[in-house]
Order: sequence, then structure tokens, then C-alpha cells
Amino acid sequence: MVGLGLRREMLDELLEHVPKQIDFLEVAPENWLKLGGRFKKQFKTLTDANNFVCHGLSLSIGSPEPLDIEFIKSLKVFFDQHNIKMFSEHLSYCSGQGHMYDLMPIPFTKEAIAHVVPRIKQVQDILERPIAMENVSYYGAPGQELTELEFTIEILEQADCKLLLDVNNIYVNSINHGYDANTFLAGLPTKRIAYGHVAGHYNEANDLIVDTHGSDVIDPVWELLDKAYKVHGVFPTLLERDFNIPEINVLTKELDIIIQLQQKYLNPELSKQRA
Repeated sequence: MVGLGLRREMLDELLEHVPKQIDFLEVAPENWLKLGGRFKKQFKTLTDANNFVCHGLSLSIGSPEPLDIEFIKSLKVFFDQHNIKMFSEHLSYCSGQGHMYDLMPIPFTKEAIAHVVPRIKQVQDILERPIAMENVSYYGAPGQELTELEFTIEILEQADCKLLLDVNNIYVNSINHGYDANTFLAGLPTKRIAYGHVAGHYNEANDLIVDTHGSDVIDPVWELLDKAYKVHGVFPTLLERDFNIPEINVLTKELDIIIQLQQKYLNPELSKQRA
């Protein structure tokens, strides 16, 4: 299965026609929860006719502040209204005494694990469904006791939640923090993978990449996605594009690459014939 992140700029095109390459669409629920009028009707038209997942921005699972229970309850209503198939969030935090409007890294410590795990369990209990936590891009690791991989695995196992495997984030972090992307990828638990992300990024310097979702996916990220399918099997994969958004027929060229990589492992003989 192949997906595309839905942005408001795409609405008119997708309401007219959803390309055959798109099996599911993804939205940030915060961007649609309180919309009314035309946008609400258009969104319901799309969710009635297509498979949708939600990728949250403001759950702030690692925050020292209490969870926003009313917000989580509103998510449950939204998911039920629109038949949302899966909810994912970032393994990070974005609030303390106020909202920071950025995704901050959770310290890779045992104390942080003990804080985050019961919060994930509480969210899953309220939503009455599992959530998938995304391995995030980060630019600093204060007070680090564990590797990113060790920390991520402990969270997934202890919270008994799913993984949103962001392939671009693995690549970005491997450059920024000097670790081997293939080793990190292979160490993730296959059974936890719900679906995956690929996206573009910005090279700030030779040793600093910024995760922007504002450009085409580069070849090393496609190669890492290929490796992910080889190691973990084919999983649903979504293309993220947050700005510099071209027309849908341009984005479908990248969706075609995902399809080709998936077919390589789902139908190896057919892939050989095409090659």
C-alpha cells in the first residue's frame, strides 16, 4: 500500500480525482478537527471515499506536563467520525509551560522511558486503539544514557505500541549523529512496524541535514527504503510533502518509485521482467 500526506493545497485536485497510485491519505488531525463549512464538507467527502490515517503534531508524549485528556477524547471522536484506520505521533515533545511549536527530542534515558511508557498506554486506553510512535529527527541528545535504537525499542516494547518507521529520519540522524543507518534500520522490531514515511530534506552542511519535507526524496533515502523492505518485508509507505508542493501528477512520480520498490519484493519475477 502506498500513501500521500494530504495538505489543504491538494484538496481541489484530489476531490476531482484521486490517482490510482494512492491507497491511503494521511492528515494531521489538529489541522482538521475544528474546521467547518466548505473545508469540513470537502474533507468528509474524501474520508467517506478513501482510506485515511492520522499523524498527530501536538500530543507531546514526552512532555513533563500532564496529557491533554480533553484533546485526546476529541481525537477519538474525530477518528470515529472519519473512519481513521491508524493514529501515529512523534516520539518527542512540543510543550512544557506553553506550546513550543517544534518537536523536541526526549532524552535517551531510563527515566524518560519510565515517564513516556505509561503516557502512551494511557493514550491507547482512551483512544481504544494502538498508536504508532515515529522515530523522529533530532539535532541534540542531552543527557544521553542509551542509544537512539535502544531507547526506541524499549519504548515500543514496554508500551506495547506500534512503530511509524520514518526512513528519511533514519538517514538524517545517521548523517547528523554519525551512526550507520543500515544497522539502525535492521535493529528495529519488524513486528511493531505499522507503516512508514519517506520525505525530502535540506542539506545545511556536509554534516548537518534538516528534515524539511520540502523537496524530492533523494537516492540514498530510496536505497534505505529498499533495504527496509528487504529486512522487514513490505509495509505501507507514505510520501510526505509539507511545502514547495507540486501538482499531484508530479508527486505520483515518487509514489511510482515506492510501488516499484514494493513490487520488487512482493512480485520478484514481475520486477525482473520489467527490468
